[in-house]
Amino acid sequence: MITVLVADDQAMLRQAFAVLLDLESDLAVVGQAATTAEVVAEAVRLVPDVVVMDVQMPADGDGPSDGIAATAEIRRLAPSVRVLIVTTFGRPGYLRRALDAGASGFMVKDAPSEHLVDGIRRVAQGLRVIDPELAVASLTAGTSPLTDRETEVLRAAALGGSTGDIARRVFLSEGTVRNHLSSAIGKTGASTRADAVRIATENGWLG
Repeated sequence: MITVLVADDQAMLRQAFAVLLDLESDLAVVGQAATTAEVVAEAVRLVPDVVVMDVQMPADGDGPSDGIAATAEIRRLAPSVRVLIVTTFGRPGYLRRALDAGASGFMVKDAPSEHLVDGIRRVAQGLRVIDPELAVASLTAGTSPLTDRETEVLRAAALGGSTGDIARRVFLSEGTVRNHLSSAIGKTGASTRADAVRIATENGWLG
């Protein structure tokens, strides 16, 4: 019997998925979680074979920032637990971050239910499961064209605020920050600072 912990902040979706999995003779849902702090705590307490993890879940208190950060925490605290990321947001950047965090698989929610169930079985066996279209998109995105400084400045820009706010975060002058932002916008093919942050995030270039 493969034990499964389902983590998703949308209660209806989470519960429906749990019911679907429980219909399988070789799968048993042993718990559910709605926040990143909750899924980490439940994974450590229950030590399931597989955690089915959503990416965009709210943090609870000082919990991990999202499902991928929670994955890294679970792998650190309960290394025998395998994590299958199942998300609406099929972005190459998420795939790269998930694999770096120790996830065993990455699938999109609109995949047929039998594919998701099979993915859980394969992950439980120690295999890696990755949505093929997303894998191709990740390879196509390529390596980051940004320098370390440009990456640092874009990360700071992602937090919002003025150029002065960004400069204070990265301990650079406002003029230097403007130069790095301008260069990053050009390299990403963006039209604005916000667009550059979005493109870099989706391609996994901000880590």
